[in-house]
Amino acid sequence: MYYVITFLVRVAMHIWYDLRFEGRENIPKGRAFVYASNHRSYADPVLVVLGGRGRFSFMAKSELFEKPLFAWLIRSLGAFPVERGKGDTAAIERAIDNVKHGTNLLIFPEGTRSRDGRVGRGKTGVGLIAAKAGADVIPVGINFKGKLHFRSRITVRIGQPIEASRLALAGELSDRELLRTLKRDVVPPIMDGIRALVDEPEAALPGQKEEEA
Repeated sequence: MYYVITFLVRVAMHIWYDLRFEGRENIPKGRAFVYASNHRSYADPVLVVLGGRGRFSFMAKSELFEKPLFAWLIRSLGAFPVERGKGDTAAIERAIDNVKHGTNLLIFPEGTRSRDGRVGRGKTGVGLIAAKAGADVIPVGINFKGKLHFRSRITVRIGQPIEASRLALAGELSDRELLRTLKRDVVPPIMDGIRALVDEPEAALPGQKEEEA
């Protein structure tokens, strides 16, 4: 069912948008990864899944599961609910377990959508999951201009994996040391990898108001 729905969604997305993927050759075959992407729109999870390789799972805020039809669709594509802002450790453990058992995990490290197209700060969750799952992180950059509409051009860029060996050191530390290491040494390279794939808008001139994406 997963691959049937993914195929149908792929066809629909290519009809609705001018959709392009770059860098898929950077994805090694035969193992699961943590895909870390910037966040621009509600279409982002689908865009990353279509650009990736293999089966995916991803965390989605629990409110998205309140509408039965939409809940069925995103569950079919691998989504599972997370209670944001409540330290949902069960969701984190499920994410780690999924990766260990061969299912890619998609995560948006910023935690919320960017309104100006710029990549913000990443939260520690992406590094924590990758460290504990022993998985490489694949950075993804989603690019489009303005607001999405029919035949918008969307370019999804996939970068080189960030090796698990760069994250493994975090798995042997105390909780306090782990968080400090994630913030200092693990999350910044991941966010830099995403930022390098994103066409960020130039800073507005003094007195100019930036256009919301």
